Amino acid sequence: MADENAILPAGQIEGRILVIRGQRVMLDADLAELYGTQTGALVRAVKRNKERFPTDFMFQLSQREYDNLRCQIGTSSQWGGRRYAPYAFTEHGAIMAASVLNSERAVRVSVYVVRAFVRLRQVLAAHKELGRKLAALEGHLDRHDEEIAALLEAIRELMAPPPVPRRGRIGFRP
Repeated sequence: MADENAILPAGQIEGRILVIRGQRVMLDADLAELYGTQTGALVRAVKRNKERFPTDFMFQLSQREYDNLRCQIGTSSQWGGRRYAPYAFTEHGAIMAASVLNSERAVRVSVYVVRAFVRLRQVLAAHKELGRKLAALEGHLDRHDEEIAALLEAIRELMAPPPVPRRGRIGFRP
């Protein structure tokens, strides 16, 4: 058994995870490639086992989503391109797809797919925490800016020459 890290360089799986409909998913063609099968074979296996793939495990992209995705990644729309919108698999759907394929490679690679989803979730959580900390820091900076402005105003008042006292009225006083 070859080491899967030799087959799957670091980041290869994470780069294939997309966000569609607010969910992190992998497309059927990417899963099929990782699992060492053809896309059509994966889709047929999934269709034979529909009861294992509820909508929170897998969904088919709408034509609009597919056209938008095709523009982003530059796939062909004629001669050799896909004739139907791809299926998108969530983390749980990707694992279930490996189980319905029933191949040794699919089972081994599914572990790496799960790890990729988990790493992505951790990275996103770290970014959220970093965003929260930056927002708090900005709040502190805004308060400090106000305090510095008040301090500068007080220094300007101290540096201003004192007003010259008036001597009083000029002329005769009764």
